[in-house]
Amino acid sequence: MTPWLIAGPAVAAGFAGLTAYGAVHPRSQLFGHSLFQTSHRRQLAITFDDGPNPAITPKLLDLLDRHNAKATFFLVGKYVRESPALVKEIAARGHLLGNHTETHPNLFFCGPKETRTELLRCSEAIQQAAWLEPRWFRPPFGLRSPWLGEIVQQQRMTTVMWTLIPGDWRVKPPDWLIGRMKPIAAHAQNLSLKAIPGQAAAKGDVLCLHDGDYARPNADRAHTLAALEFWLPRWRDLGLEFVTISQAAGKVVEG
Repeated sequence: MTPWLIAGPAVAAGFAGLTAYGAVHPRSQLFGHSLFQTSHRRQLAITFDDGPNPAITPKLLDLLDRHNAKATFFLVGKYVRESPALVKEIAARGHLLGNHTETHPNLFFCGPKETRTELLRCSEAIQQAAWLEPRWFRPPFGLRSPWLGEIVQQQRMTTVMWTLIPGDWRVKPPDWLIGRMKPIAAHAQNLSLKAIPGQAAAKGDVLCLHDGDYARPNADRAHTLAALEFWLPRWRDLGLEFVTISQAAGKVVEG
């Protein structure tokens, strides 16, 4: 048997593994540059996917206001069109608007044309609602394709992933979610006060939560609200600063 016939299955398996890593792993840069952590160890970027959601987003905005916390909302275009006033309110309160596609498909299985349309239509919806062009994009389910990076770049956006996704889309009690969010506090507590010579500076966390449900409007996300009510003051006591993704990336303009 010739060597290439022997090696063929192994090469194919390796390529499949690399593709899967590039598509799924939040730190992967294989399919284009992505931001997955903040630029400073004391910064925490809280992000919300799948909104806007009239049933919970206004309550989250009030909670964030009480703690002087800014966040980033990755919006689904079809829901933006249903609640433009809420989208405008999110921006008016100083939060950042991001693109989460028009209908929330799995982009790994979408071709270039469909992918481009999904991103473009969501950006158009946000612009019509809030007069802002989104500069940040999060792929639904966190899944990317080999052509996604170029499309995101062509539309003048940057992909955003995360360091922690606690799974708040599941219907679970608040205590369960509170426990799943403990790594943020643990990371903050473990940060040394002084940098170690010769070692790269520590980075901060990007937390991925959900204020909506891509499959249905007015989803119940009360457990997400309750978990944040528990953690926001505790994170603040640990010295964390709540920032938008633009601030986390060191960018001043947030439009």
